[in-house]
Amino acid sequence: MDVMWAPWRMEYIGSPKPTGCIFCEKPTAGDDPANHIVWRGNHAFVLLNAYPYNNGHLMVAPYKHIANLEDLAPDVTAEMMRLCQDAIRALKRDFNPDGVNMGINLGSAAGAGVKDHLHIHVVPRWNGDTNFMSVITDTRVIPQSLDESYRILHAAFTALRD
Repeated sequence: MDVMWAPWRMEYIGSPKPTGCIFCEKPTAGDDPANHIVWRGNHAFVLLNAYPYNNGHLMVAPYKHIANLEDLAPDVTAEMMRLCQDAIRALKRDFNPDGVNMGINLGSAAGAGVKDHLHIHVVPRWNGDTNFMSVITDTRVIPQSLDESYRILHAAFTALRD
């Protein structure tokens, strides 16, 4: 069994939690680049994770504040899956991963950091991407800034629509 260790996420886990919902606040803030919203659909949007497991770690979330997968309307569910497909296409186009993890953590017991607003993680993976820095120093090397990842992935999503 492969284990994906993420000790650098302790910064997120140990930090004070915001009082609002990031998945409700970011899309209404009016500044997609600053909020790293890569793409918008009619019912859902794609954004970069501020505490990524890997470079290019994306999340797909509905605009509607909803916690349970079974409560999503069929058209929202379908669009979220299409956006996940586009996320994988964009990552393959410009990040060349060896694989991709997709996951939904439903509830805090399942590992959800934001338990009341459903979202899907799309994480590019490379062979050997758990390097010695993570193991020895509890430090994760993310070779690209979120702003640079945003620029690349926004262009890739735009190209998918052309």
